[in-house]
Order: sequence, then C-alpha cells, then structure tokens
Amino acid sequence: MLTDPAYWSLFFLSMAAATLLPGGSEVALVALLADGTRPAWALVAVATLGNVLGSVINWVLGRGLRRFVGRRWFPVTAAQLARAEGVFTRYGAWTLLFSWVPVIGDPLTVAAGTLGVRLRIFLPLMMLGKAARYLVLAGVVGGVLAP
Repeated sequence: MLTDPAYWSLFFLSMAAATLLPGGSEVALVALLADGTRPAWALVAVATLGNVLGSVINWVLGRGLRRFVGRRWFPVTAAQLARAEGVFTRYGAWTLLFSWVPVIGDPLTVAAGTLGVRLRIFLPLMMLGKAARYLVLAGVVGGVLAP
C-alpha cells in the first residue's frame, strides 16, 4: 500500500482539495473505486486522511494568519470568511460536520481557526463530516457498479 502511487496521489489530491489549491478528490476516488483493484476501505481512509490534513492546515492558517486574508494565495476571501464566521457563531462547532461541502467547507475550517476552536473539538467533528462524505460516495459507486 505504501509503495502504490495511486494511494499517494489520492492522499495529496485530497489534501490539496481541502486547502489552497482548487480541485476535487471525488473524481480520483471514484476512478480508483471503479478500477476495483484496491479495497474501498483503504481508498476511503486515504482520501479522508488527506482531506483532514488539508483542513488542519486551514485551521492553522486561521489561527495565525488572519492578517493575510485578501491576499491572492490565501484559501478564502474576506467575504467568505465573514460569512463562515457568521454561520459558525450562530450554529457553533457543529457546523464543522459540513466542512466537506464545496465552497463553504474550507472557509468553515479557516473560521474555526480564527475563532479559536480547540483542536480537540475541531478534529472529530470535521473528520466525521469528511469521512461520511467519502463513505457515502464509496457506497454509491459500489451500488452503481455492483452486478
């Protein structure tokens, strides 16, 4: 497993998709699931770990780099961050269960960092949401591809 470049590619693509770089890891996961040569649980685990690491990077950015909001390379715009902080303030840490949602998920993880959400609260909620997304995707692909 550690020598298979497909796992490493999925890991880094999943990590990048949750951070500064645009992209989606779902297409890669679906392609690898459809290939059928690797266990679905391993692919889901690798994609989840990569995506979680990417969100932790966003959280760290939020903790210490708020002064860079508005810079071209920063993962979210000032408007996205303000919207995410508003949602986060209104609904609390439970919003991290939706950190997998495209467009709003990354700002939520940065907002969690800027608002000082502790890592012991951030990690399980965010990880649960991201793992659930990949598990559902694997289940759909498995159902579609099953004879």
